Amino acid sequence: MEKNRRWWALVAVALGTFMTYLDNNVVNVALPSIQRDLGLSIAGLEWITSAYILVFAGLLLAGGRIADVLGTRLAFLSGLVIFTAASVAAGLADTQALLIGARALQGVGAALLAPASLALLQELFPDPKERGTAIGVWGGVGALALAVGPFTGGVLSEHVSWGWIFLINLPIGVATLALTLFSVPAGHGAAKRTAGLTRALRRLDPAGLAASSVSLFALTYALIEGDAEGWTSPLILGSFGVAAAAAVAFVIVQSRNADSMVDLAFFRSRMFTGGLLAMGLWAFGVFGIYFYMAIYLQNVLGFSPTGAGAAFIPMAIITAVGAVLAPRLEMRFGVARVTAFGLAVMAAAIGGIAQYGEGTTYLDLLPWFALYGVGGGLLIPLNTVVVDALPPERAGIASGMLNVSREVFGLLGVTVLGAILTNRANAASGSEMHRFLEGYQFSLVVAAVLVAVGVPVSLWMLRRGRRPEPTEERVLEAV
Repeated sequence: MEKNRRWWALVAVALGTFMTYLDNNVVNVALPSIQRDLGLSIAGLEWITSAYILVFAGLLLAGGRIADVLGTRLAFLSGLVIFTAASVAAGLADTQALLIGARALQGVGAALLAPASLALLQELFPDPKERGTAIGVWGGVGALALAVGPFTGGVLSEHVSWGWIFLINLPIGVATLALTLFSVPAGHGAAKRTAGLTRALRRLDPAGLAASSVSLFALTYALIEGDAEGWTSPLILGSFGVAAAAAVAFVIVQSRNADSMVDLAFFRSRMFTGGLLAMGLWAFGVFGIYFYMAIYLQNVLGFSPTGAGAAFIPMAIITAVGAVLAPRLEMRFGVARVTAFGLAVMAAAIGGIAQYGEGTTYLDLLPWFALYGVGGGLLIPLNTVVVDALPPERAGIASGMLNVSREVFGLLGVTVLGAILTNRANAASGSEMHRFLEGYQFSLVVAAVLVAVGVPVSLWMLRRGRRPEPTEERVLEAV
């Protein structure tokens, strides 16, 4: 493949990733406008956000398997078309049912697109140095989308129309589609090891896809609805039970299938398992802190929705720059040290932010935001570590599992910190503002401690650089 086309392909993959990450959080600040225009119930309002996350997280492993078996290019293009079409439907929706359905369909597209994105980069950039640079750029764009989402949603809903938070994906999607068709040759990333479509479809592992999807659906639903329904309610306990039962069924199916989608031997690789854990802790901090700091900025410091979204942009820019530079640091110092340092910096920044309550200015918080961005950017090489730990033909499922770790731990960040915040606030006395701050600050301290746990985990599990041990190589070669 021509070198210039590879870099155009990187632009396409980064744009596709930007769209899916953007839609993880672009909706939140526009919800009041949507509620007013469509006359939504509270339950309907919640499901506008939840429908996307539920389907996206539930189908991620399925999307990764499809990319491995049917080809990364086909999976990426299919996901892109579905996501773009669903975005247009969401932007034009005039009823609650249509909007929620479109959001769920967006989740289907994202579940195909996200695992294929990282797998495509591994195929397009076989040289480790170039691949590190490409994944750094890709990760930086994704990090930028996490902060640009609330700002974009705030500006469009306040000054244009809430429908444009979805319709903006149309020109991005069309441009990404054109770039992909131009830069990624037809047949690239196809399932070379299959003897035709029929055999490829059999290799999708239908039983494994069903069990993994049911488990992830049920787990994601329980995490989303647990606070509203009550963590000990029959519905939530039943959802956790279904998730556990389906997970056990998944393990049994995978252990009996010679060509399983997730070989259990994968987890013998410390680099693979350690990378998933470290990325999960990163997501726990990023998703949870973004969510509750946005509430703090608006409810305590009086920021508008647009202002609160803009407040995160410097942090995101620093994260994006750090993501581009991180592969060079990883080559010099090793992934274990860089990851541990990044998590340590994130934990210190979260602890610093926890010091502030009422009477704080944005300039007081900005140095800690910047430090947080530095730490977050240093964890981007983990994407390379996780995907490179498995054979190239399993890049799709490796990327799918990486995204599962990010989404599930991210939801845990929101739910666990929310439960801690609520319990601490209920136990405190004084005004409502004082009680909120008691819970908010304590939850940040807990988050800092949990993120800091990743430091020794990374130093132990990610040691010896980027290559797995010889015993692990033999295990994975046998897969």
